[in-house]
Amino acid sequence: MNRIITISREFGSGGRTIGQQVAEKLGIPCYDQNLLDRIAEESGLTKGYIEERIENTRRSWFTSASADRSPRNTSYIWSVQKKIILDVASQGPCVIIGRCADFILKDQADLLKVFITASVPDRAKRVVEKYGENGDAIEQRLREKDISRSSYYRFYTDMEWGICKNYDISLNSGLLGIDRCVEIITSMY
Repeated sequence: MNRIITISREFGSGGRTIGQQVAEKLGIPCYDQNLLDRIAEESGLTKGYIEERIENTRRSWFTSASADRSPRNTSYIWSVQKKIILDVASQGPCVIIGRCADFILKDQADLLKVFITASVPDRAKRVVEKYGENGDAIEQRLREKDISRSSYYRFYTDMEWGICKNYDISLNSGLLGIDRCVEIITSMY
């Protein structure tokens, strides 16, 4: 049986880093931005266009409770993304970061669904250190990215992003630290 770990995360919580380190420690592939490359390749659309469509999907759900789920290419992009995630999961153990992989793979018998969170000050500090951003708008950017991720998740899953009951484990990276989160996740593998 395959062992798949999905990592959902708040922006700035270190979820991507944690997922990459978990995969490295376990010696298994990690799929993150490289999924976007595969989606672009398979769909014939550019990465920029795909990212724009995803952003529009997120905005349309957030701004309208009756968001239209008609093609507008988002359904096509979603179907390609879903196919690729199912494909990489069928190839063997791996870590998949974001992209609603926890929902797409929910019927997998051997799936560990992880959510990474941290306080706003901890996430703001990480964004400053990791991405070199500064200024008063950092907390606003955190909120916007989280709203965007939440909207995208809800649009395709009809579920609430970040709600503990939707995951097997939720870890506070600000409290535990990156290394301890990696250790906890790998111990559950």
